[in-house]
Amino acid sequence: MKAAMRAKDSARLGAIRLLQAALKQREVDERIELAEADVLAIIDKMIKQRRDSIVQFEAAGRQELADIEKFEISVLQTYMPQQFSAEEIEAAIMQALAASGAAGPQDMGRVMALLKPQLAGRADIGKVSGLVKARLSK
Repeated sequence: MKAAMRAKDSARLGAIRLLQAALKQREVDERIELAEADVLAIIDKMIKQRRDSIVQFEAAGRQELADIEKFEISVLQTYMPQQFSAEEIEAAIMQALAASGAAGPQDMGRVMALLKPQLAGRADIGKVSGLVKARLSK
């Protein structure tokens, strides 16, 4: 935040302030001290909100607003852990399938329950869910 202030980077500063406000709001609302997993969940939620906004803005022909949202996503992603590669995600899925003994699509909930804590913040859970569903449908 200080670096953005010194560089007079108002766009980056605004995105950082939005993140800090969201974190503080959660702490105040729930009267808790946020753990790292909570912080990652909030950042992930903010990124998802911005992706939804980008789709809406582009559909409405408001590219300048979509560009602002894309910049905010790039700032927020700097605070997320390194994303898993496709191979690492595939290996985690195979391990979860073996550990849960999943046989078909009805076992998807058990597999996802194993994967969510492992991949939280490091992979798009929606895409992982699609990969698991494809694996279980075979």
